[in-house]
Amino acid sequence: MDHQDNDHRIDESLRRRYIRVAGKQFPLPRSRKTRITSGATFVVLGMFGFLPVLGFWMIPVGLLILSHDLPSVRRRRRRLEVWWLRRRDRRGDGLSRPREIAD
Repeated sequence: MDHQDNDHRIDESLRRRYIRVAGKQFPLPRSRKTRITSGATFVVLGMFGFLPVLGFWMIPVGLLILSHDLPSVRRRRRRLEVWWLRRRDRRGDGLSRPREIAD
């Protein structure tokens, strides 16, 4: 039984993670350390968004990447997503009812 549990954990850790934005999927790095580093880098460089190459768009992308590994960021992202979908449905802009949010 232990051997199967270890295999399941290994398979889970090697599973490819994706960010889904506007119906498109973008792959994330497999390594947790790399995901956290890249997410933090996006947030920090996004603060220099007034520079020509960088942009303020990098901050939400970095937070989205970090939300896959940091529970506090994930909770805030989910709250924002639920709020946004409810707001959209109240205004009549929504195409459908809010779907179940799965990670």
